[in-house]
Amino acid sequence: MTRLLHCSGYSGSPEWYHLLRMEDLLDFFVIEKLNPDGKKYDKVSRIVARSEKGDLYMVLDVHTEIYPIEEKSRYLVLLTGTLNTDGTPVGPRNAQGKQPSKEDKFEYVTHGKLYKIDKEGSGADFKLEICISFGGLQLLLRGSPSSLARFQLDKNYFMLMRKM
Repeated sequence: MTRLLHCSGYSGSPEWYHLLRMEDLLDFFVIEKLNPDGKKYDKVSRIVARSEKGDLYMVLDVHTEIYPIEEKSRYLVLLTGTLNTDGTPVGPRNAQGKQPSKEDKFEYVTHGKLYKIDKEGSGADFKLEICISFGGLQLLLRGSPSSLARFQLDKNYFMLMRKM
């Protein structure tokens, strides 16, 4: 599932940070490269990005026909197990559509399954690598165990993005 969402203006204030759960990952990423191995599909671009703190490396396929991506741009990225602000599993939204959701603050949302967790290196160089498939679009995240150990194999996750 991939959706383009219209968001009310994000002022950068953390007024909604209290909606995040311990298992959520929220970080700012800067796009370092677009399609480093050449563009293989008309509607999809592969991005290579690094978190501003520098501890996370990301390779992500984005449906750029509906959500254009720019090199050197800064994005807020959230990985979460649920869109519900109260932490409950995602289910039907109420009839009026007024149930608050994490997606209300983002522009691009994908949903998929974590299918691989790998360990790399040893000692101070030890890293975890997770891979999530969003219906064919792929995410690879590599970083410290303190950032990625919370993620579970075969669990569904949402990835949300917003250009800053």
